[in-house]
Amino acid sequence: MKKDKLFLDFRVITSYLELHKLVYQFIFFIITALLKFDKVTDFAGTTNFIVLAILTLILKGSWYFRQVVLSLFVVLWGLRLGLFLLMRILQWGEDRRFDDKRDNLGKLAIFWILQAIWVWTVTLPVTVVNASDKQPSVQAQDIIGWIMWIIGILIEITSDQQKLAFKNSPENRGKWCAVGLWKYSRHPNYFGEVSLLNCLFCDVVVCKSYCEF
Repeated sequence: MKKDKLFLDFRVITSYLELHKLVYQFIFFIITALLKFDKVTDFAGTTNFIVLAILTLILKGSWYFRQVVLSLFVVLWGLRLGLFLLMRILQWGEDRRFDDKRDNLGKLAIFWILQAIWVWTVTLPVTVVNASDKQPSVQAQDIIGWIMWIIGILIEITSDQQKLAFKNSPENRGKWCAVGLWKYSRHPNYFGEVSLLNCLFCDVVVCKSYCEF
C-alpha cells in the first residue's frame, strides 16, 4: 500500500510538472518565433529548473532536510546561470546559435523540444527525491554530493567569468581563450556543471527512490 501511494504521488507530481514544463517552454517558443527574439532562450531553460524544483517541494509538502537542500541547490544554480546567460546575451546583442533558425520554424521547434527534454532530464533527480516518502538521515553520499556541488558551482562561476572577461577584451578578438581554468580544460564550465549535477544523483542513490518506482 505504501509503495502504491508513493508511486501515485510520483506519477501525479511528474504529470503535473510535465504539463507545466511544456506550457512554460511553449510560451517562450512562441515569443521567440513571433518576435525573432532569442535573448530569453537560455533564461527560459534555467528558470524552468527553478520553478520545477520549487513546485516539487511544495506539491509534496513533506519538507525533509534533504529535499530542502537539494531544491535550494537547484534554485541557486539556476538563478546564477540564468542571470549570467541573460546578462551576457543582452551585452552581446544576439545568439549566433539561432542564425540558421530564426526564419526556420522547424529548426526552431526542434531546438525548443530538445531544451524541454534537457530540462526534464536534469530535474528528474530532484523530482524523485522531492516526491519520495523515504528520507533516511544524512549519509556519507549526501555529504560527498554536496561537496561536489560546492566545488562544481565554484568552477562554473570562475570559468564563466574568466571567459567573459577574455571575450570582452578587444585585444583578444578572434583568439582562443586559454586563461585561468581554460589553460587546463577545454570546457571547465561544463566540467563544473557536470560535477554539481552529480550531486543530485548522489541524493537519489541515498533515497533509493528509483527502486521503489
